[in-house]
Amino acid sequence: MKNGISLNAVGQATSLMLALTFALCVLWGLLFPNYAMYPSWRTLLPGFEWLSWPSFGLGLLESYAYGWFFAIVWVPIYNVFARRTPRQTGSDGTCCQDSGKHTHGHA
Repeated sequence: MKNGISLNAVGQATSLMLALTFALCVLWGLLFPNYAMYPSWRTLLPGFEWLSWPSFGLGLLESYAYGWFFAIVWVPIYNVFARRTPRQTGSDGTCCQDSGKHTHGHA
């Protein structure tokens, strides 16, 4: 197993999560217009206007792209620090094992 986490896995997962969140927020805005996040989307997603199919598609695409931006920046930083941090291993070489020594408040 290689060290670090997968850029592709984090990129896909984060992008999908942001795109789904965007779609749910648009649905929320349609159901509850007084609580819509339209002003926020207009600021965060260049070209997004409320609401047409092309604009919705653009919002999905931009949300997905923001996920990749996050992954491209965060994953390499995480992997650098993960390589520099020593792992805690037990005497048998396994990670983070319980030593088996428990005290139950008895002397």
